[in-house]
Amino acid sequence: MRPHSAPSSRRSRLFLLALPLCLYLGLPAWAQTAHDHAAHGMSGAALPVEPGQGAFAALAEIVALLRADPQTDWSRVDIKALRNHLVDMELLTLEAKVSRDRLDDGMVFTVTGSGRVVEAIRTMVPAHAPFITAETGWAASARLLDNGAELRVTGDAAQIRALGFHGVMTLGAHHQAHHLAIARGEAPH
Repeated sequence: MRPHSAPSSRRSRLFLLALPLCLYLGLPAWAQTAHDHAAHGMSGAALPVEPGQGAFAALAEIVALLRADPQTDWSRVDIKALRNHLVDMELLTLEAKVSRDRLDDGMVFTVTGSGRVVEAIRTMVPAHAPFITAETGWAASARLLDNGAELRVTGDAAQIRALGFHGVMTLGAHHQAHHLAIARGEAPH
């Protein structure tokens, strides 16, 4: 019979071997699950991967990447700025009101809100217009309003109309790199 510590020690070695590969592949949630299994003696037990809330998961992923990167300049790291950006994303997605005006070749989205939502709109919409243009080849431009912003997008009218404002705002794979840049204290745009 093996001593009680042997399986735990084996799990710890496995975790230490798997962690660099996990971080390299960008799977910090898996690493956390593996750590939790090893730490709590739960070999073979199924656990959820999602830590329970999207913004928390985004922060956890960025923190894991920063900690795994020996080049991280900790004097510049700004997790609070990333958190504020994630709050802006949340407010824009869930609280902003959007009206749509149809153009022959696209749409004009008028995005409004009140209080803190206005700040989120005014920060996010103008920042995303160049990314939308670069990602799609469509023409996207933003104009600030007292209570929000206007986003004009022309190009593939059928696709623009189908995606709507929120779908158009998600275009491109720049979000992840953008989040890492914010957390590193770099200019995000």
